[in-house]
This record gives sequence, structure tokens and C-alpha cells, in this order.
Amino acid sequence: MIRLERVTKRYPGGQLAVRELTIEFPTGQLTMLVGPSGCGKTTTLKMINRLIEPTEGRIFHDEQDVTHIDPVALRLRMGYVIQNVGLFPHMSIADNVATVPRLLGWDKKKIQQRVVELLELVGLDPKQFARRYPHQLSGGQRQRVGVARALGADPPVLLMDEPFGAIDRIARERLQNEFLRIQHEVRKTVIFVTHDIDEAIKLGDRIAIMNAGRLEQYDTPAVILAKPASDLVVDLLGPDRGLKRLSVTPIDLNALERPPVAHADDPLSDARRMLDSRWTRVVVIDRNGRPVGELNRDQADGDGRVADRARPLDAIIGADRTLFDAFSQMLIHQANWVAVVDGDRFCGVLTPQSFVAAIQRVPAELEGARQ
Repeated sequence: MIRLERVTKRYPGGQLAVRELTIEFPTGQLTMLVGPSGCGKTTTLKMINRLIEPTEGRIFHDEQDVTHIDPVALRLRMGYVIQNVGLFPHMSIADNVATVPRLLGWDKKKIQQRVVELLELVGLDPKQFARRYPHQLSGGQRQRVGVARALGADPPVLLMDEPFGAIDRIARERLQNEFLRIQHEVRKTVIFVTHDIDEAIKLGDRIAIMNAGRLEQYDTPAVILAKPASDLVVDLLGPDRGLKRLSVTPIDLNALERPPVAHADDPLSDARRMLDSRWTRVVVIDRNGRPVGELNRDQADGDGRVADRARPLDAIIGADRTLFDAFSQMLIHQANWVAVVDGDRFCGVLTPQSFVAAIQRVPAELEGARQ
């Protein structure tokens, strides 16, 4: 755990970069530091590993005051990733990744095993990339190597200063998804500086919003989106805050709507009997409960089997996705509903009314969780 107690950074001339900051970064969680330029987020990050020395206050790593630890020893126990990666251009990728283990005196065999393990972890084939040099890699690949190098000696803490900021949008999204996968596997205490609120919402277990060296709000993405603490937070979240809330709201299987369901082998007459003033369509499933189509009133006329008349479902989403993903599918396919599946099993549908109801439920649920 990392804890800051009334930490202040004052530069010569009296400029205050950080003002009596008290904050705790929970073990194994990914905390995003966000705020306008000059708010003190990068200064805060660099004080944790003493690249910048605090003027006042105390910083603890697992209850040990970092000012009582040798700076070099402190940095070796904390991984550090920056925007432009900072790889050594004259060293191979394998040697770059091995930097910290080599400094710690690991034996060659253990270092080689660790390099292979880390390159595989970040999605780079060791046989293909280990002997290359940084200039032979794309920007996204170099950033992956930077993450691997930071994890070299398996540090409990990872400090990241806008690591994906210089990458194009497509590569950035891939790196974010890859990093979420890595964090799910290794569960480091990560402190991640970004200027991008969307990145903070997507990646963070918690978000610390800073302003003029102080903490403006510190909470989970869902709480910050539902209950911003100030006008600055509202402005930072942007006018699409409501849509952003959908991105942190999981699909609630208990809140799905349940339209009538017909099996593909059922006669059309059975499907017709299920239709009423509310439900003008039925969902068609196979023998394994997997949705294979839908059938409306006009298609249900006459004789024959349901499978003969059913049309494919336009929009299907997994139960592990968010309401934002589901809403996006509805818009892309211009569908009236989105079928939700758990694995292959049909669970229910989301309609436009479902999204409105979900947003209305969120504040009450958050309030109950915090009491």
C-alpha cells in the first residue's frame, strides 16, 4: 500500500505544485491520477519514488517512510513506465527487459526465464522480438516492452506516467485492453497518470481527480460519474457523462426484460399464441437455449415451423459486457432490443426503456453501497 500524509511540494520562488495532499492507494488496485495541466499529478507520482523530493509531509510504502529508504533501492522495488518509453536504443529488447533483474544480481538463467515470461505476458513472441532493437519496433510494441521492463523484478508497485499518451487511438485502445488483461493476472498496486478522463474511467478501479495541487474527488469511476463533487469534475467528465455512466454499469441479469420464447422446432401456431399487445415478437432459441432468431406477428401467420420464418437477431451481447456496449450494439444495428447471452444461453433482452431504468437505479445503488 502507498499512503501520502499532508504531502506538499514547494519549488524555489514559492510555487506550490502539491498542497497538503493526503491519499491512500489500495494494494492491488489500479488508481488513475487525472486533472488539468499543472494540477500536480506527475509531481505526486514522482515523489512516490523520490525522483522529486517532497517539501513537507510523509510518504509510506507498506508503513515504511520512503524518505528513510535509499532512493536507488526504493526505485528498484517500484516499476516505472513513461510516455516515450525510454528504452536503451543500443540494447536488444531482451537486454532492456532484463535491466532491473541484472542490477539486482540475478543469475543468467533466471533472467532469461524472466525475459521470456514477460515478453509473453505483454503479447510479444520472445523468438521474434527478443533480439530486436527498439528502432525495429512500432510505438505500441515499444510501449509493451516498457511495461515488461517495469515488471522485470516483479515489483509490488507500478508507477505509470501517461504511458499510452503518444500512441494513435487504435493502438492505444489495444494497449489499454492488454494492460487490463495483464493487471488482472498480476494485480499490482498501480498509480497511473493520465490527462484522458475516458482512459481513467476505462482502466481505473479508483480515480483521483486533482486540481491546483489538491484532491478534488477520489472514488470509483461509477460514483464519480453519478455524483461529481464539483463543477470542475463535471467539466472534466464532459457533456456525455450520462453515456460514460453506461460504460461502468454492468448488465444486471435480474433486470432484463423477458419476452416470450419459442423453440425453433415449435409450430407457428404456438408462437402466435405467445404474442399480445406488449410483445409483438418472440425470441427463437435452439435446443441448447441459444438465441437463433426472432419472429414477429406477420411472420407467424400460416402453418409450418418457427425456424422456417424466423429472421436472425440483429444485436446480441454477452452478459459480461457493460450497458454502454449493449447500447452501442442497439444503435449500430438500429435494433429495437438487444439479446443478452450468458455463454450461449439466452437470458433476456435490453430495450430503450431498460437503459433509462438502469441509469435511474444507479444513484440509489451507489448510495446504498456507501452507507
